[in-house]
Amino acid sequence: MSALEHSKGKSSVKDWLFLIRPANSIMVGLAVIVGIAVSSLPGHQFSNLESWTSLLGFITGFSISAFSMVTNDVYDYAVDRVNQPTKSVASGRISLRAAKLYSIPFLVIGLASSSLIGSLNLGIAVIFAFIGWYYNYHGKKLGLGGNSLVALSLAIPYIFGSIALGNYAVNLAYLLALTSFIAGLGREVLKGISDIAGDKIRNIKSIAISYGVEKAKVAAAVLFILAVVSSSFPILAGVLGKGLLVYSVLVLITDGVFCYLAAETLRSKLESDSRRLKKIALGGMMLGLMAYLVAGLSA
Repeated sequence: MSALEHSKGKSSVKDWLFLIRPANSIMVGLAVIVGIAVSSLPGHQFSNLESWTSLLGFITGFSISAFSMVTNDVYDYAVDRVNQPTKSVASGRISLRAAKLYSIPFLVIGLASSSLIGSLNLGIAVIFAFIGWYYNYHGKKLGLGGNSLVALSLAIPYIFGSIALGNYAVNLAYLLALTSFIAGLGREVLKGISDIAGDKIRNIKSIAISYGVEKAKVAAAVLFILAVVSSSFPILAGVLGKGLLVYSVLVLITDGVFCYLAAETLRSKLESDSRRLKKIALGGMMLGLMAYLVAGLSA
């Protein structure tokens, strides 16, 4: 029996698919493309999006994110048996050894595709992959420091896309990276509230465990509001060009989502509320990504 077949329960295609968190990994891949689009010179956005660089960038972001997601379930095996016992690895439908083997092709593909873009992008991809692995292995135990590693991994793809074009100057991609970092940090702090029981098993010093749930809720809400504030920076910096109007309209929707998240986070009472809100936060981040993309294409 092969390693991929050896598990305590019968695994399905859905189990293997959801192990890489397709929505999250697709968003990371798209983040690279958005980084390319918003870093392009006016009039060159669409040609750059149709280039091999964009395709390779998407493959890099998607694959390394998938690698990180799989290794997360490997290292979180004991925690997930408490917090989310129905997950494929925690339930035994996919064995730990099979999951480890499953992660390797994604890492290889991600690094290989980045190397085809350039040596600097390969270096960034290596750092991106290391952050994902280190967070899963040990960084998660660092509390806010661990949360910051996750948030950083959400910001890096935009910068990766900008550098893929040879654009090293601070531009819209870097401002988007900043907003993504802040919003992602808020989401991770919020996630810590729903994961208290399992986090105690791995001695994870989340804000919720170290300082209490109420302070964690305040911290998450403040970060969501800061994300809203940072979304105004592209307007203040004057880097939107012809995309100013469309960005201003679209970002209001995203800002509304994060203001709602801040208010609901402070009002939340149950762990299930935190799980629901972190899903909304992911949707808000996707909306923000699209706002930047449309604005970049309109510039």
